[in-house]
Amino acid sequence: MADEPIDLKTLDNILEVFKGKKAVIPILQKAQSAYGYLPKEVLKAISEKTGIPLSQLMGVATFYAQFRLTRQGRNLIRVCDGTACHVRGAPKSVEAIEHALNIPAGGTSDDYKYSMEIVYCLGSCGLAPVAVVNDKVYGQIEPQKIVEQLKKLE
Repeated sequence: MADEPIDLKTLDNILEVFKGKKAVIPILQKAQSAYGYLPKEVLKAISEKTGIPLSQLMGVATFYAQFRLTRQGRNLIRVCDGTACHVRGAPKSVEAIEHALNIPAGGTSDDYKYSMEIVYCLGSCGLAPVAVVNDKVYGQIEPQKIVEQLKKLE
């Protein structure tokens, strides 16, 4: 699936709010919110229009985990593989999701329907193994049941 062209008019509106300010993190946050991630074209345009060096923008975007440089799927799946979740079977759920949805752990499906991240604590050890899908918590997940829930998303 080809990526759609980037509309930089949206970025112009964002930068107007921060005109004259070198508010790197808020600018990147707003840009990511608008585009879903930080495309190279957007980062270059921010640099050109604000005078903030591209190296500084990249330094911030790669330092903070909140920023993404690649397009994500519409549905974000976070599976915990911390100690409690791991010993209670999280790897089996990850494997089931990978096979059923054709998505690698840490990757995005070709149709951009799903992105899956492996995280090491979701703060819900009592529900282990646990996954968070689009901000909804699924506790005591079992491989086949979580796959069924994910297939219902769209």
